Amino acid sequence: MSSDPVQLLDGLHALRVAVTTFDAQARLTFANAHLNHLYRLLPPYHQLIGHTYDEIIRMELPEIAPASLKDGIEAFVDLRMGQLAPRAWAPLDVRLLDGRILEIKARRDGHGGAILLWTDVTHERHQFSRLEEAIRLSADAFAFYDNRDCFVTGNDLYAVLAGTPLVALRGRSFESIITEIVHSGRLTIDVAPEDWIARRLRGHRQQSSADTLLTVDGKAFLVRDCATPDGGRAVVFTDITEKTRAEDALAKTQRALEHTRHEAARQTGYLSDLTMRLDQASAEADNAKTMLLRTMSHELKTPLNAILGFSDLMATLADNMGPDQIREYAGLIHQGGTNLFKMLNQIMDLTKISAGRYDLKKLPLDAGSMLWLARENYVTKASAKHIIIDADACPVGLMAMADESVLSAMVNALIDNAVTFTQRGGRVELAAASTNGMVTLTVSDNGPGVAASDLSRILQPFEHAGKVADHAKGAGLGLTLVRAFAELHGGQFEVESVAGEGFKAVITLPAAS
Repeated sequence: MSSDPVQLLDGLHALRVAVTTFDAQARLTFANAHLNHLYRLLPPYHQLIGHTYDEIIRMELPEIAPASLKDGIEAFVDLRMGQLAPRAWAPLDVRLLDGRILEIKARRDGHGGAILLWTDVTHERHQFSRLEEAIRLSADAFAFYDNRDCFVTGNDLYAVLAGTPLVALRGRSFESIITEIVHSGRLTIDVAPEDWIARRLRGHRQQSSADTLLTVDGKAFLVRDCATPDGGRAVVFTDITEKTRAEDALAKTQRALEHTRHEAARQTGYLSDLTMRLDQASAEADNAKTMLLRTMSHELKTPLNAILGFSDLMATLADNMGPDQIREYAGLIHQGGTNLFKMLNQIMDLTKISAGRYDLKKLPLDAGSMLWLARENYVTKASAKHIIIDADACPVGLMAMADESVLSAMVNALIDNAVTFTQRGGRVELAAASTNGMVTLTVSDNGPGVAASDLSRILQPFEHAGKVADHAKGAGLGLTLVRAFAELHGGQFEVESVAGEGFKAVITLPAAS
């Protein structure tokens, strides 16, 4: 560092922070040029030398907002002078008439004097105010913790769950807050309080975690806990109680039975028309038509038979069926309808893409976050097979230009395939990376893999790896759609595999500029 006093003074005057020093009698001994940028009605900074801090504060008054003077001028002056007291570390915000907000920090030096730093924090305070208003209006309970794991802000719903006023939570550590909640007896826990706290802390220290919290009054909350880019944490509580869900589902199912029959018949007619269109295409389309007919006979007729069969049973045996049996049949009808509509929607999406009528709504999306969100949808399914879904290679901040709903469907399709075909005790890995102006999203597994001879074929419509009876879990359109959507975005889709050594799928999309 240069020891030239002139160069040092020039550097201080170039700062975008006002720097002032006061002697032991609180008289100004130095101020840099930025002070006049913050206070536009003050005399030039060099003319203020020798004035007391009290006098300078009173010179500021024409620029001070009424909100800062609500308790009177003398109270305002006393508050400002209090910053010069020993060990008065807290910064002070001062609002100006033009809407700006200044933060003033003061520290005593070793000679009885003080150094004050003045910073324009208008943008930061407005951003924080908007965040607080947004979470206040949310139907979920929100809490944010800083990089020291101390509570920063939250909404009233979180304060209710914590059983403590919001203002009393500020600055407290996450561990102290959950410890108080557990020992208050407001939660239903199945282990010792210390064990529950230890488990919750383990989840809290992961990159992302989800847990279920039960209260003694019968409510259930999904708790999602995620690291933020600045090293802090965001915690969200969603009410998932749904006390009347079963009754509502039964009533909706009964009203939907006739509609389901009509819709099934209508969709069957649509498939017949689609088959006729395929029959008029090229040789490749002729082969696709054959595969479609085979798929219809096995995959499409199965859910249709379930829908019609179980709805007939419910109509015939309605007077003798108990609620549990009705729920079971309704669930089977719903599953059959879901599978059918998934296949039909895939066919319709391919038709739109082929005709050039699929409109994307592209916007910048965080690729790593999309993979993390999709991972949560399959944690339960993977856990049932003791499969680990590793998303540690999914950093936050890699922005791709994509349609959010389409990208979500692409990623979910690949993770679903990986979890479905990976053997018990296997592993699925998710990754996001950036290179040469493109963003890649990778889903790989250590499952049985695909033979080299099948790799190009499985990207074609209605194709499956190996024997259809052994491998087909749908219409064979999932990978075809992923490739079509990737190319529609101006990217590409590639698969790699060696039989017996796992499967790797890579989506490449343009990065957001």
